[in-house]
Amino acid sequence: MATRILLGRLKNCAGSQLLAATRRHGTCGYVLDPSHNLDPELLEIQKVAKDFARQEMYPHMEKWDKEEHLPVDVIRKAGEIGFGAIYCSEKYGGSALTRLHSSVIFEQLAAGCASTAAYISIHNMCCWMIDQYGSEELKAKHLPKLTSCEELSSYCLTEPDSGSDAASLRTTARKQGDYYIVNGSKAFISGAGTSKKYVVMVRHEGQPGAKGIFCLLVEDGMPGFSQGKKESKLGWNSQPTRIITFEDCKVPVSNQIGKDNFGFNIAMAGLNGGRLNIASCSLGAAQQAVDLAIDHLKVRKQFGKTLSEFQWNQFRLAEFAAKVHTSR
Repeated sequence: MATRILLGRLKNCAGSQLLAATRRHGTCGYVLDPSHNLDPELLEIQKVAKDFARQEMYPHMEKWDKEEHLPVDVIRKAGEIGFGAIYCSEKYGGSALTRLHSSVIFEQLAAGCASTAAYISIHNMCCWMIDQYGSEELKAKHLPKLTSCEELSSYCLTEPDSGSDAASLRTTARKQGDYYIVNGSKAFISGAGTSKKYVVMVRHEGQPGAKGIFCLLVEDGMPGFSQGKKESKLGWNSQPTRIITFEDCKVPVSNQIGKDNFGFNIAMAGLNGGRLNIASCSLGAAQQAVDLAIDHLKVRKQFGKTLSEFQWNQFRLAEFAAKVHTSR
């Protein structure tokens, strides 16, 4: 019902009123204004993210996609202004903000490049998991370089034979003295090949189901750790994706994140926040698509009129606006 009412209002506003609103606000009036109802602090953070996306990301988005290039230098600039660990504590370099802050930030970054913004969101998730569940020793050793984006990270849950059914993962870890010996593989790992740290969900040998899973921080270059070729994808190309393999990979016991048999809980907690982040990235891409459509409608002419003057286009724009607004 609410969506139908909003759509009706937008259609009533279609045409000259709607497009006049875009001239005043740079978007479809307040109903499409991402800053509507935000408090002054959030507005300032939103502006920083928006300016960063416009200056550092959007001008290069097409090139990054064509060249399949992850812009590490730009990600490090994002880390310098606090976007590398948005909701981590300040002790090791986090920004100590809320999930609402991160949602506002990722919406704006995605307008610059959705693929790169999504990777930054994954890096944030990894930092949070270490900050939330890691030992003080582990956090002190690894977080400063991660929160600043000096080093990047990847999240490793999915396997060739387990995706949505994460509790069935097969990668195993056997304790041997001061090390875990890890064997198995992970698939579709975003950032693999560039990341220096990997948050990996593994299984205690002989312990089936969700309760047998725990979490390790694996570092690039550890013996037995290797990466496959970069996957060929239809899009999302500024974000490299690879399979990674563990063959008797030696990981120090001190690199364990959280308690034994608590890995599945950690994985789900990370994904719960990650879903908010990726939804915000999708929203930012949708908002940018609508804004670009508006720009095109106001410039392109047919039959002596701009496309914005044709009622069918006005109604379609109103439908797009309603979907973006209800998503937000």
